[in-house]
Amino acid sequence: MPVKVRIDRDQCIADMVCVSLCPDVFEINEEDGKSQIKAQFRISPDNPAEGQVPDDLKDCVQSAAESCPVNIIHVEG
Repeated sequence: MPVKVRIDRDQCIADMVCVSLCPDVFEINEEDGKSQIKAQFRISPDNPAEGQVPDDLKDCVQSAAESCPVNIIHVEG
């Protein structure tokens, strides 16, 4: 079952923990330096803050969410 992921990008401090722990899903936006969901997992191509990932990436995404120092990554599913 797919897992929904949302990032509150306005609160991102760009420490790159999510990218370090789950590089298959998260990347840093080159323009604003904040975390975003990779294009292939975005629900809408224009929204880098919301995505849906396959179940096999759930542990990776959950680890990133739990390790985020500002708790801005939200996982459902």
